[in-house]
Amino acid sequence: MVYTTPVRAAEFKSAYGPKYKFQPNINGWNQTSLLRTGVRSASFGGAAVVGLLLYVSGIPRVQRDVLQKIPFVGRYFIQPEVHPQDNDEIFHIPQAQRYCEGKFLEWDDKITTPPGLYLFSILLQKTAAAVKLPWVFSCDTSSLRITNVLGLIVLASLTLLCRHEIESRLYEAHSSARLKAISKYAVHTAFNIALFPLLFFFSGLYYTDVISTAVVVGGYLNHLKRVGRDRSSFVSDLITVLLGTLALLMRQTNVFWIVVWMGGLEAVHALKTMRPQHAEQPFMTTLTDQVKFYAWRYSVGDIHDPPLNLAWPDDMLFTAISLAIAALCNPIRVIRQIWPYISVLAAFASFVAWNGGVVLGDKSNHVATIHLAQLLYIWPFFAFFSLPLLLPHVIPILDIARNVLRSLSQSGQRAGSSQPSKTSRSFEFSRFVKSKRPEGSKARDTRSTASQVALETPSHGSPSPALRTADFIFNSKFIPWIIYTLLTFVVSTAIVKFNTIIHPFTLADNRHYMFYIFRYTIRRGSLIRFMLIIPYTISRWMVWGTLAGCADWILSSNRELCSARYNVNEPAPYTSYPLWIAWGTKKTQTNVEYPQDVSQMPRNSASTDGELRGTVEDDPLLVSAEPTSTSTGLIFLLATTLSLMTAPLVEPRYFILPWVMWRLLVPAWRVHDHAHINSLFEGVAPRSIVGKTREVFKRYDVRLVLETLWFVAINVATGYIFLMKPYVWKDEQGRNLEDGRLQRFMW
Repeated sequence: MVYTTPVRAAEFKSAYGPKYKFQPNINGWNQTSLLRTGVRSASFGGAAVVGLLLYVSGIPRVQRDVLQKIPFVGRYFIQPEVHPQDNDEIFHIPQAQRYCEGKFLEWDDKITTPPGLYLFSILLQKTAAAVKLPWVFSCDTSSLRITNVLGLIVLASLTLLCRHEIESRLYEAHSSARLKAISKYAVHTAFNIALFPLLFFFSGLYYTDVISTAVVVGGYLNHLKRVGRDRSSFVSDLITVLLGTLALLMRQTNVFWIVVWMGGLEAVHALKTMRPQHAEQPFMTTLTDQVKFYAWRYSVGDIHDPPLNLAWPDDMLFTAISLAIAALCNPIRVIRQIWPYISVLAAFASFVAWNGGVVLGDKSNHVATIHLAQLLYIWPFFAFFSLPLLLPHVIPILDIARNVLRSLSQSGQRAGSSQPSKTSRSFEFSRFVKSKRPEGSKARDTRSTASQVALETPSHGSPSPALRTADFIFNSKFIPWIIYTLLTFVVSTAIVKFNTIIHPFTLADNRHYMFYIFRYTIRRGSLIRFMLIIPYTISRWMVWGTLAGCADWILSSNRELCSARYNVNEPAPYTSYPLWIAWGTKKTQTNVEYPQDVSQMPRNSASTDGELRGTVEDDPLLVSAEPTSTSTGLIFLLATTLSLMTAPLVEPRYFILPWVMWRLLVPAWRVHDHAHINSLFEGVAPRSIVGKTREVFKRYDVRLVLETLWFVAINVATGYIFLMKPYVWKDEQGRNLEDGRLQRFMW
């Protein structure tokens, strides 16, 4: 018998939940908790001591370079270094100070965005005065810059909650248990979003971007909670209208992310709550009968919306068609869900009519123009900043190169003895070709097999030539992909030739990095512009594949290893491909139950919580590796297109919101999702360094660590250039312009 003592707990094993392993402790403090607390205390204490030593050193450059990075305290060192006249703060800070003085009718025509940022600053000023601490926020330059520091902290918290809600919705769609614990992947994702170079950089200045992004992400969090139930409450609808209006006060283009992005997602949610009974599909021999049957199924809510990792280009087409038919046949259900977003759109339209245009202030230099080239520039932007997340796409290329070199070596060794037969070489080539897949999608083995059997068996009648042709085109693995690739190349070429716009501001302001990007790429000549279509396309493939998860876009060796819940052997609930032909005893594409209303699900019991907690501890990436749906990806593309295509000026800041939304949707990646990676670890001892590294990679997305280091490196480099490499504009005779005012390189 083991008795309880202050040092040792009694032995206990629950009949439910995970197996508990007690450790010796003193009032709850064991070796692990003491070690963690000690390390954290030493880290914070050491940082404080180092900061104190740097301060008392009296070295000006050390104080400027190091201490100014400390939140709240660093402003006392950055103020004499960066003057508002060095950047666009020359417009924003005086306008905010007028608002702090109550002069709400005075407006600088150089400012084109709404006054939401200034209203937030007034709120902070009033709050500080209410708590008898007016010196904390006095509307001076340093105080106003604190607005974005606080905004970045709020943004990090909101992104953490958003990622948790995304994981909860995806997990609860196929599980009866509610997900309560926040995953490590969600925490690290939120941390990296806060480190995103553009957000991190402008959090130290008085710009609108950080607060605007935080408000939109807050609206997105509200949306994620709304889609957890079939019907939202009237209070939730009013909150949605309030958050949408608040987002419009930040920036005009937020209307696309509120109305199109969130409103579109809720329209799809309204259609998915119809949950029709799965209907058995009869064997049909004509394309007309096939189209009529699926048009009826779509009209009752049996839409086609597979997970993005299972979607081919034709799946995206049929997803859009099925959603359009379902929405047209059920308008009341859709409007009842999205009326708050329609109200926000009506408010925005009223503002445009009253203002005489979208832009406030100087309208002459900000005329809305169709600028489709923005849709090409965004993919290299994503690829550059999210370079570590593209790691899964590099590994298959290295694996192919290794196999090619190995084959060449083996061929050289066999050259003196015997040559491989032509048949074996063609077999190896065909095996490679069959394994090729588009970005982040899986092969439709089961679909193709069913269609081929139906076409080859005449007992149910002979399919019409039209059905044969459609089946051949859409159920093959490569024809839709080839058509899609050629079409995107043609469209990209047309955009580059006819719609490349270079705004005068891009050429006139050499403070911004975009000036140099255009100077050394797009302005080098028409041939360079067309050659850039290749990196545009490759970047798009990689970015889209990263969003899909389990993205082996060259090899299909991980087809059975993917951690996603649904695969080619187990279709997702919303699988209704219109060219699937019923054959034999299988009359439905899927029998998986539709996701249920989370609000109607019973609360987890203690045993369920314990089992789920134990499962997540054994596999920390279990709830984070699920990809989003195809409809979500399509609506994301639509919102991104509308928010960018009307802006003639190319600025990295315009890409912040698309990147944040994309980053929130990116699923976790496991190293062991790839067979060619697992082969590298064969024969490795578990206790060796390589073996332990493999175990860490299995339990944690290593890309997040690389992403953190990548962002830190970019932030250090751009921060150093901004602070320590100012320059003065000069004319052709070498005379100073702008009264010799310092200019600084920035995004």
